[in-house]
Amino acid sequence: MHVALIGASGFVGSHILAELVTRGHEVTAIARHLQNLPAPLKTHTLVHLHKADASREKELAPALEAEDAVISAFNGGWTNPDLYEAYMEGATNIEQSVAAAGIKRLIVIGGAGSLYDNSGHQLVDSPDFPKAFFAGASAARDYLHQLQKNTTLDWTFVSPAIEMNKTTAGVRRGHYRTGLDHPVFDTQGRSAISIEDLSMAIVDELEHPRFIRQRFTAAY
Repeated sequence: MHVALIGASGFVGSHILAELVTRGHEVTAIARHLQNLPAPLKTHTLVHLHKADASREKELAPALEAEDAVISAFNGGWTNPDLYEAYMEGATNIEQSVAAAGIKRLIVIGGAGSLYDNSGHQLVDSPDFPKAFFAGASAARDYLHQLQKNTTLDWTFVSPAIEMNKTTAGVRRGHYRTGLDHPVFDTQGRSAISIEDLSMAIVDELEHPRFIRQRFTAAY
């Protein structure tokens, strides 16, 4: 499969890229900072590099030609003071550019903040939600609401487990469980997954779609 991966040089994107090429997919790796890609992936025969800003249609559009699917790991930059606006602008442009290119399949990697707790409130609205992540989580939540109105693309929105960061990285268990709008917890009450296993879940969804026009979450 020919796949365009937006945000390929980031923490999430680079792991998805590794998973894609391991499974033999040909990937157009799109990022503003391609130099941040791990060296083995930069020169991999299945990887084609394309420098672009996802919020600029003229830069993004040429990279989407002749692709079968698009995976967006776009992030507006956690240290960006205008993160909310940057994320919404970039995500919207990606959605519109995918449609303009005639591509049906779009997988968007969002956050866990839009998941619901047992009382029916979204995690991002909890008073305990980390303020450092609020802008990005709020943007991803609001973009999900926008994406849910799209009845043209075969989109899927992926919310990681509550604990999915660099501290959970480095372990590939080779399994996971999925849910829809509520976190998946293990027997210890944790909602956690490594980036390696989340990447596996994302590429599994690419290869064998189960959540067309739905959001899903994955955890152990």
